[in-house]
Amino acid sequence: MEPGDARKTMSQLRRGVLEYCVLALLRDRKRYGVELLRELGEVEAMVTSEGTIYPLLSRLRRDALVETTWQESSSGPPRRYYELTPSGARALDEFAAAWPGFNDAVLHFLTKNGEPT
Repeated sequence: MEPGDARKTMSQLRRGVLEYCVLALLRDRKRYGVELLRELGEVEAMVTSEGTIYPLLSRLRRDALVETTWQESSSGPPRRYYELTPSGARALDEFAAAWPGFNDAVLHFLTKNGEPT
């Protein structure tokens, strides 16, 4: 990785956590793809594209972490809605439990005596 390429660094970081952010967005209610893109886009570090989100949603569906239903839309064609499955909820819970320890481990290497280097 070349120094000074902050976009590439953010892309790599996002790639590792994006699926769990999507699962978290689906925790409370079902959503359709463009809605997920909008929600992710509200947080600068999570801005992504249709070319990333739809293959990810297909993989989550294939892995039975989400299920889909089609619903009519008042403003266009029917929309595919994604909903968290019990397996998806368990995967999200496992990630949420592991994240603090992982975050602490990364911070261990990025800091010296508790202070950023």
